Amino acid sequence: MCGIAGLFLKDPALAGDLGVLLAGMLSPLSDRGPDSAGFAIYGAETPGDLKFTLRGPAEFDFDPVLKSLRAAVGEKVAHRDYDTHVVVSLPGDREALARHALAAFPEVAIVGIGRRMEIFKEVGLPDDVSRRFGLRHMSGTHAIGHTRMATESEVTTEGAHPFTTGADQCLVHNGSLSNHNALRRDLIKQGLTFRTKNDSEVAAGFITSKLRGGGSLEEAMESSLGALDGFYTFVIGTKSGFGVLRDPIACKPAVMAETDRWVAFGTEYRALVDLPGIASARVWEPEPARVYRWELH
Repeated sequence: MCGIAGLFLKDPALAGDLGVLLAGMLSPLSDRGPDSAGFAIYGAETPGDLKFTLRGPAEFDFDPVLKSLRAAVGEKVAHRDYDTHVVVSLPGDREALARHALAAFPEVAIVGIGRRMEIFKEVGLPDDVSRRFGLRHMSGTHAIGHTRMATESEVTTEGAHPFTTGADQCLVHNGSLSNHNALRRDLIKQGLTFRTKNDSEVAAGFITSKLRGGGSLEEAMESSLGALDGFYTFVIGTKSGFGVLRDPIACKPAVMAETDRWVAFGTEYRALVDLPGIASARVWEPEPARVYRWELH
């Protein structure tokens, strides 16, 4: 029942509208996933800096965390507050020191890490989650989002999408994998770690493992077709773009649209109807077992 959406902007003039457009895409999908929602925004990069998106319990005081980070990596630590999440920017060469400092706060989860990527997710209706994090005020080049009705796991924030297992890389998924437990064990042997038992996190980990091995994202997505059993539609975000992949059977609904200003993916067409220029867009159903990929120039 999950609802997924992705938006890649070709026209830089639309960057300031990215959050507004993605929020408008997620809202119509609320009845597909009313229990949780999440999204990843690829915004501006500060040269040399790395961004940690952190999550704490409701009303959590992040001041001791920030103080510890500054003591560990130096005073150059900036932060922005977003409800239960905080985005911290710090020198990229201090990542290991930052992780060590954060390990002293077990109630704080690292939601995502990247030069450009910021991830936000919570339990609740998509409209409520979007409003809590101020999605409509966010800007960038591309974004992916997800609404979730739990079918195989508990309704928790950790179980919400997107899932990330690599820097500036995340994945949202509609479907179900049958071999994720065996694949998880193999990936753990390769050094990957997982926070949940969700099959979608395993899919994200598989993509990461292939990229770490030196393959391209296209090659990693193509490898998924042989390694992942089940039915799935993936929308994958990276620092430089986003991709779409459906399994060879492609029983889950999916629709794409493209104009000279943007490319969009939605579980249903109603997620796309408010995009600018949709009336003249090329609209199609993505083919089974075919990799679709768009990159920034």
